Amino acid sequence: MSTATDYLLHLADNALVLGQRNAEWCGHGPILEEDIALSNVSLDLIGQARLLYQLVASLQGGDATEDKLAYFRDTGEFRNYTLLELPHSGPLSGYAHASLDYGTTIVRNFLYSALMALLWEALEKSANADLAAIASKSLKEVRYHLRHSRDWLVRLGDGTDESHARTQAALDHLMPYTQEFWTGSPAEAAAFAAGIGVDLQTLKADWDGIVDGALTEATLKRPLLEGYVSEGKKGLHSEHLGFLLAEMQSLARAHPNGNW
Repeated sequence: MSTATDYLLHLADNALVLGQRNAEWCGHGPILEEDIALSNVSLDLIGQARLLYQLVASLQGGDATEDKLAYFRDTGEFRNYTLLELPHSGPLSGYAHASLDYGTTIVRNFLYSALMALLWEALEKSANADLAAIASKSLKEVRYHLRHSRDWLVRLGDGTDESHARTQAALDHLMPYTQEFWTGSPAEAAAFAAGIGVDLQTLKADWDGIVDGALTEATLKRPLLEGYVSEGKKGLHSEHLGFLLAEMQSLARAHPNGNW
């Protein structure tokens, strides 16, 4: 796989997997406005994934299509951050007891959007003109995602005792997975060397500033980061991605030649 396509798949898989996760709130939002907001965020992310998959398909040629890249690759072929595939709650979200925990969703969207607001801006200068154009479009969307998730992070963190405790628990659970942002992969290194990608280490100080500022306003404590560093972008995933893909891909795999 070429330098460009491997890196592009990492970006596309991130957007697709988080878009699928956020779509699980459709019809289940805590209030009607948030039901619609999370649906729109999902559509933005899936739209970004489509553009990136289309670009990968054009580079690969042959019979490659965006649908084949999304629906007919197996778990080990996906290159998304492990953070993005985790369920909204359950045993791994600590404090949450419901099947969906909005604090977990908001914390994850905030941590990821804070990164992508910086990354898309940097990728506007990519040597790949198509990627630069996708970055410019995506930047407008992710700035809204960041504003939306930050506003809710502050509202929940600096809210009731219950909302504060649940949001802090979500942060304690999810924050360690952000270590993967700053651990390089061969695809990222090659893309940076070719002028296509970005050295994420150059974005870390700004990301820390965004995160720390929001956490202070939300009266939340930043947890210490230690222990295992996830490697989803290298194809090593949690068990949760397999279940997510099984649900997402089942219709396409059951009717691979279907026309809708």
